[in-house]
Amino acid sequence: MSRQDGRERTDMRHVQVTRDYIKHPDGACLIEVGETRVVCTASIEEIVPQFLKNSGQGWVTAEYAMLPGSCATRIKRSLSSGRSFEIQRLIGRSLRAVVDMEKLGERTIKIDCDVIQADGGTRTASITGGFIAMALGIKKLMRNGVLTAMPLTDFVAAVSVGIYQDQIMLDLDYSEDSKADMDMNVVMIGKGDFVEVQGTAEGKTFNKDQMNQLLLLADMGIKDLICIQKETVGNIIAG
Repeated sequence: MSRQDGRERTDMRHVQVTRDYIKHPDGACLIEVGETRVVCTASIEEIVPQFLKNSGQGWVTAEYAMLPGSCATRIKRSLSSGRSFEIQRLIGRSLRAVVDMEKLGERTIKIDCDVIQADGGTRTASITGGFIAMALGIKKLMRNGVLTAMPLTDFVAAVSVGIYQDQIMLDLDYSEDSKADMDMNVVMIGKGDFVEVQGTAEGKTFNKDQMNQLLLLADMGIKDLICIQKETVGNIIAG
């Protein structure tokens, strides 16, 4: 089955990453996944939340927003919507999964993901690009001698899969996601372990065999994304 943009059902959209897209943050990139574009930045502060004070451990947190002109209909400028709150918590959990907080020390990495154009997969692009921004920020700390040991334990990336017109597909764009029988967001680390799987049926249920096929397809897509991350930031993980 050929898709609207000419891809086969197992094809990712074209992914392009522009590192150092903004000069002021500690780490930054623009990630483009097809027509979806997200600016991801990392700001590192020498403070931690109250519950981590004097613990010797750091923290990673995230904020996510869709800019007003990112969709066909203007989005109200806000970080407080339930959707944004849920997505930024997902981004934070995903990135914390690959950080050794003791090696990070008592400092906080704040990841900001701003969607400047949306065409499906904004949360998965934010996780993939958010890791790149975080890794660039950590590399800056190591160059400056602030950190002596790499706190990143692995790479992490995310992709969507789903069932559209009875076909199992990788990396759904908006035209597919909005009409899919089910869609799933999958977050995995480089060694192949899962961080999170979010799957929902919309009108039709799905079975275990379909679930397994979806996860295998997601694994394939995430391997490709991690290769792009390595090309962008280098193979920075020890071992």
